[in-house]
Amino acid sequence: MRRVVSLFLPSWPTDRWQRMHGAAPTPEGALVLSAREGSRLVVHAADAAALALGVYPGMAVSQAQAMLPGLRVETADPEADVAALRGLTAWCLRFSPLVSPCPPDGVWIDSSGCAHLFGGEAALLQTIVARLAQAGIAARAAVAGTPGCAHAVARYGAAAIVAPGDVAAAMAMLPVASLRLEPGVADALRLLGFDQVGQLMAAPRPPLARRFGATALRRLDQALGRAPEPLEPISPPEQCRVRQGFPEPIATPEDLARVTALLAEALCEKLLRRQLGATQLDLVFHRVDGVAQCVRVGTAAPSRDAAHLTRLLSAQIETVDPGFGIEQVVLAA
Repeated sequence: MRRVVSLFLPSWPTDRWQRMHGAAPTPEGALVLSAREGSRLVVHAADAAALALGVYPGMAVSQAQAMLPGLRVETADPEADVAALRGLTAWCLRFSPLVSPCPPDGVWIDSSGCAHLFGGEAALLQTIVARLAQAGIAARAAVAGTPGCAHAVARYGAAAIVAPGDVAAAMAMLPVASLRLEPGVADALRLLGFDQVGQLMAAPRPPLARRFGATALRRLDQALGRAPEPLEPISPPEQCRVRQGFPEPIATPEDLARVTALLAEALCEKLLRRQLGATQLDLVFHRVDGVAQCVRVGTAAPSRDAAHLTRLLSAQIETVDPGFGIEQVVLAA
């Protein structure tokens, strides 16, 4: 059963700037980052204090300064924001072996088979948000059965956890903008009376496809789990890992157990050469439909005993759903 966490960072550019330079020293404590838009200097991002005082992205900086004479204005650096977001995504590997950046303001964490290690999904979300808050980074998080639903609920929903089977009900009440549509498409849908996703779900599909193209319906289908949406996970280059691909997909428990044992032996050989032991192992099964499922196990002490590690991993394989087949397996320490 797939479960995906969407981590939403509503003030990522200003949070990152303040972590690098310290809090904005103004009476209001308000900070904005500016960018050129043609000949105009506009607000690219604003912190919570500035937003609360009426400043918003896209506003002319001169107008914002007229409203707030003590406003601190600094230059935005979107490329550095994206690079730092990748670094934050790598930090999230402590929660799951499958994490992917979601520019410009989020991270996806495939928590399938991992949430129990943190006390359940609610505790996992609380841990992530609390750790980021300690670092001065505002965050909201939601978990659902699809990346699209988790992304929508984290930004527009009230409840943080969408139970399996409740994706359609959770999406129905959200605004159409939650589907990650182009701004012009979302505005056009609202002009036609489509304010909520549920109205799109009930509408005839051919007229929508003719008017708005395939993207809007694909986003809807991805959020509802009708169409696949694979993530592009990152991995740190220094990680010790081995992989095995297959010319024909495998699916039987016996095949999964066999490849697990082979990978454990190969990984332990690498660990031996580097004089290392593993305290945590991530076994990731990549299915032919683009979905990845993971098994995570830990040891009390560093180990490179292949038989011992194989037993730990094999005990968890029954939780893996091979779907229409596994095309690649990766084992990382």
